Amino acid sequence: MRIDQYLWAVRYFKSRSIAAKACKKGHVRVNDQVAKPSREIFPMDKIIIRKEQINHSFNVLDIPKSRVGAKLVDIYRLNTTPKDAFKQNELQSLAQDYYREKGEGRHTKKDRRELEDYTESNGEQED
Repeated sequence: MRIDQYLWAVRYFKSRSIAAKACKKGHVRVNDQVAKPSREIFPMDKIIIRKEQINHSFNVLDIPKSRVGAKLVDIYRLNTTPKDAFKQNELQSLAQDYYREKGEGRHTKKDRRELEDYTESNGEQED
């Protein structure tokens, strides 16, 4: 089975074309070699996928005939991704939230104009 089709079948990607794009960008490795989308895979191959800043690694146990349900994915692969990889990703997102929260930062041109209008209208009332 092709690697892009396998990754789609075991639900790592929503579509086969997205899986093929990931292979073309070099985000998919089979047995420590960058894999093209047409690369054939076999049981006991080791696959590493770089997705959302996490290196997902797993071993192929069996080849499915078509896309499988989420509960049946573990029949076809053995997940060997370390738990620390997920914790580091959580820490990165927390650090980004700490430095800048949504809505903060420079004022927009609209905000600045409203502030200028407010200060001008208050200045005329004092005279």
